[in-house]
Amino acid sequence: MSRQRIVIVGAGFAGYETARTLTQRMGDRAEIVLLNPTDYFLYLPLLPQVAAGILEPRRVSVSLPGTLPRVRLVLGTADGVDLDARRVAYTGPEGDTGTLSYDRLVLTVGSVNKLLPIPGVAEYAHGFRGLAEALYLRDHVTRQIELAAATDDRRECAARSTFVVVGAGYTGTEVAAQGKMFTDALVRRQRVWRQGAKPRWLLLDIAPRVLPELGAHLSGTADRVLRRRGVEVRTGTSVTEATPDGITLDDGAHVPTHTLVWCVGVRPDPLVSALGLPVERGRLVVDAGLNVPGHPEVFACGDAAAVPDLTRPGQYTPMTAQHASRQGKTAGHNVAASLGDGTRRAYRHNDLGFVVDLGGAQAAADPLGVPLAGPLAGAVARGYHLAAMPGNRVRVAADWLLDAALPRQAVQLGLVRSGAVPLESASRAPGARAGAGRT
Repeated sequence: MSRQRIVIVGAGFAGYETARTLTQRMGDRAEIVLLNPTDYFLYLPLLPQVAAGILEPRRVSVSLPGTLPRVRLVLGTADGVDLDARRVAYTGPEGDTGTLSYDRLVLTVGSVNKLLPIPGVAEYAHGFRGLAEALYLRDHVTRQIELAAATDDRRECAARSTFVVVGAGYTGTEVAAQGKMFTDALVRRQRVWRQGAKPRWLLLDIAPRVLPELGAHLSGTADRVLRRRGVEVRTGTSVTEATPDGITLDDGAHVPTHTLVWCVGVRPDPLVSALGLPVERGRLVVDAGLNVPGHPEVFACGDAAAVPDLTRPGQYTPMTAQHASRQGKTAGHNVAASLGDGTRRAYRHNDLGFVVDLGGAQAAADPLGVPLAGPLAGAVARGYHLAAMPGNRVRVAADWLLDAALPRQAVQLGLVRSGAVPLESASRAPGARAGAGRT
């Protein structure tokens, strides 16, 4: 077998596992090239803890050259794919352009923020898809609390200390849960807050309950923890307009705020639709082996692909990090099989449970269908994340221990400005969306 070139586009959960599986299966018998905008794999489920000051950003950023030494990393963002010529065009981090030829192609370009046609949202809301957005949110929340403490205007103080999260899925629920604890810790250091004012967090969703994609136990536990912590949970509620000074709800109420975090979901990367191949709700249609029909040399998985769910005939697997990770392993196996190493297999996965980290010692989990809540669920959730991370485990555990023993450091670093993280940007956060841990 001659040395073949395998190009993987995107180093999220799916792309990372594809590359790791291929290096284990193929060794040096194939050239494995990974095209990604950054030199790290981002462990998205712990991003809310970065925004809340629990984890340092490097903890959730796993070095690609350090953990995938046999993989050739090319820094860049894919601009297009010429299926006939078997080439991927890309733009590098300094504006340079190039192309990569391939014998096998694995598309794991992930997803971007889902935008809705609501006036003002694209201009005044911020998403939560990447490291820059988490760092921006941490600085922004800290700044709003400090400005609120410094003003004599009660209305301005109330608006600056009101934080609105739209979307009560995995990400939104964890951002609101962690955020409330973060701001409560901040105001305890501000003398002015002793007058009785408190930070206000609102979690909004059009769905009838939080975590609508999960079962009643996880949803109910999360709802109770949020409300007990002081988060205002408003289900069956949507935003009709956003302005620099606040938002308007569908019942006509106006909420003065300077913070709108948009967590309503994601959509597949626009690169997928530009291929001109069949798609299902923006996701590239593939077969159970993750092959693109009509193109045996092209594979796709993760958020970019509509993968048939063999456990639920007629449906597709959800866009979650856990499915993406497991699909990446299957894709790596099948790419190797297409080059003569092993036999092709279909992707099939049965969920063994979920975990949702709600901050502190609180979490909700149902491993193997056993409902857990409180500190025990928290231990399960953190144990799951440590097991799932491909690196930095000791450093993450150390940050957790320090957070439990010492007060959090809350200072503005000024690393990311608002204009650098626009919601309407199609900046790619490769991989699948952050979500509750799924085992």
